[in-house]
Amino acid sequence: MKLRINGNSIRLRLGQSDVYRLAINGAVEEFTIFGGGRGRRLGYEIHATRDETVVRASFDGRRIVVHVPAEMITRWAGSDQVGIHAMQPTDQGELTVLIEKDFACIDGDSAESQEDAFPNPALADGTRTC
Repeated sequence: MKLRINGNSIRLRLGQSDVYRLAINGAVEEFTIFGGGRGRRLGYEIHATRDETVVRASFDGRRIVVHVPAEMITRWAGSDQVGIHAMQPTDQGELTVLIEKDFACIDGDSAESQEDAFPNPALADGTRTC
């Protein structure tokens, strides 16, 4: 799972194994370590919820958690739907939340592994060019 933060938006891109784990286990989590101890890492998680009807993100100072209705995850994971998009009101505007399937790149020189990426629908034969 990849996390991108830009301004007041967060985007999480999930590879095939991440989508599978989320659909089966109801959660997928990663973290980035900045130094020694638990206090020096940033965690990010997508969590399926049964009691909510909208996508909601929270942050506790160390971890970003995106809560997504389980039904929405099931529908997304089992289809060719690319992403789940939500706008969350905040006291200073809105937070954009986007969860996407991570597709293989079709051009450019990617330093990131493409092994777990979904086949890019822009490539009819499923080949990868980077």
